[in-house]
Amino acid sequence: MSELRRLKTLLPPELQSWVTIETTTAVNPPLITCEEIGRDEIEIQIDMPKWDQLAIDQRNLLFWHEVARVQADTIPKDGWEMAALAIGLGGAVGELWVQDGLLLLLAMGLSGVAGWRLYQKNNSEKNVKEAIEADERAIQLATRFGYTLPNAYKSLGSALKTLIDQTPKKRQRAKYQARLDALKKSAAKAKAKMRSAAPADF
Repeated sequence: MSELRRLKTLLPPELQSWVTIETTTAVNPPLITCEEIGRDEIEIQIDMPKWDQLAIDQRNLLFWHEVARVQADTIPKDGWEMAALAIGLGGAVGELWVQDGLLLLLAMGLSGVAGWRLYQKNNSEKNVKEAIEADERAIQLATRFGYTLPNAYKSLGSALKTLIDQTPKKRQRAKYQARLDALKKSAAKAKAKMRSAAPADF
């Protein structure tokens, strides 16, 4: 079974009809990401040479992280904000020329909405928060597919440590470190909760 077919079997049944998995053709791409390619279609894209260097358990948890992003609808949309910003600003300049106050307000309003959406999309703090939440859901997905809770945490933690070691860009490394720190806190809480119910080997 090829890796792409194997990963397809790790998709929850409710996503299998509209989420596809492909090898990326981009230059210097991220290890794994997802993108909206149509109104009702999401594509998870993988840099296969880098992907193959990871252990299977690491791959599984990183894959479920992306699946969790799809489920939470936190993936980037298809770039309408830049087009709207350009149209709005162009319209604003045009309406300044012909001095139509209402159209000027509409054009500036369009620019404002698009600009705010672009800010939200590129807001680092918001992106890290969403990534941490996706890690939590990835752990839940792993248990749904047969992982024990301790093994799910260990596999994702190991994957994040590997990404930290392999990532040259300081800002991206800091995001992975923030995710790892949050994961450790979450694992400690889960460990304490499990110990209160029964002894567990975390």
